[in-house]
Amino acid sequence: MDTRVGWFIAAALGLALISVATSLTQRSRHNIREAYERLENLQDVVAQTTCGPIQYVTSGQGEPVLVIHGIMGGVDQGLILADGHLPPGYRSIVPSRFGYLGTPLPEEPTPASQADAFACLLDTLEVKRVAVMGTSAGATSALHFALRYRDRCACLVLISPNAPGEVDVLPPPRPIARMMYRSDFGFWLMTKHFRRAMSSMLGVPEGFDITSDHEAVIDEVIDSVLPVKPRSEGALFDLFTSNPAINQFPLDDIDVPVLVIGALDDPMALFRNTKALSDRIPNAKLLKIEDGGHMMLGHDAEIRAAIEEFLAKYHSGTN
Repeated sequence: MDTRVGWFIAAALGLALISVATSLTQRSRHNIREAYERLENLQDVVAQTTCGPIQYVTSGQGEPVLVIHGIMGGVDQGLILADGHLPPGYRSIVPSRFGYLGTPLPEEPTPASQADAFACLLDTLEVKRVAVMGTSAGATSALHFALRYRDRCACLVLISPNAPGEVDVLPPPRPIARMMYRSDFGFWLMTKHFRRAMSSMLGVPEGFDITSDHEAVIDEVIDSVLPVKPRSEGALFDLFTSNPAINQFPLDDIDVPVLVIGALDDPMALFRNTKALSDRIPNAKLLKIEDGGHMMLGHDAEIRAAIEEFLAKYHSGTN
């Protein structure tokens, strides 16, 4: 090959790579900026409580339900959970947990102190008693609240809960996790160009038949992960502190009515662990979902009906 031709091809490839990189950078900046703007448009409040500042939102009217989001969440994902699972006639109170969005991570956070922070928020809002609905990694502090504030917890709903036992999906090494969860660009790249991997990270089972309706739900959750940087401290706390703490939790001491909901094919909250958690809680009922993975795709109506029946039976408000 003529040397000049070789240089021409190399230069053309270099320019193409620069063009692709520039396009990716421009699109990522635009999408990430939109994600931050979406957070800014939330009707959230930062309450100054005796436990420190806590970001929260409320939605709906009626009996209060404390809605506790999972990993990579915040008030925005908590609202998705509330809107998807709470029937009419309830007022959702949705805080960002420690290290998520507008709620700072304390110096020595624990699931127990997170439960105390929930109580401080309720004090600030002058709410005496609530039902509690927690999902995934949020189950740990939800259980602590039920244990530590029995008189304020009417009942507890746990959806795809973090539960004691061995798991199939382990967190990445801590240095890699820090790098991953502090990079908006890295997560943007995954959400836009590696959506299958992101779906797997969100607990969609391998080989699950995804319909267009399922796609819409998955897309909403994937898009809600951005921006990831203001969620990073909370995600790291969940991965390395809060989630493992469930293995030392005195489940036998929980004495509020509990509804536990889990899917047989959930690759993250394994059903064997979910069932074992339900079996250990004295007054717990287990709802087994046949498929749909961690998000229990395709079973919204069934889950919503079960939660509506459970809350109608046990959440007689005193507020």
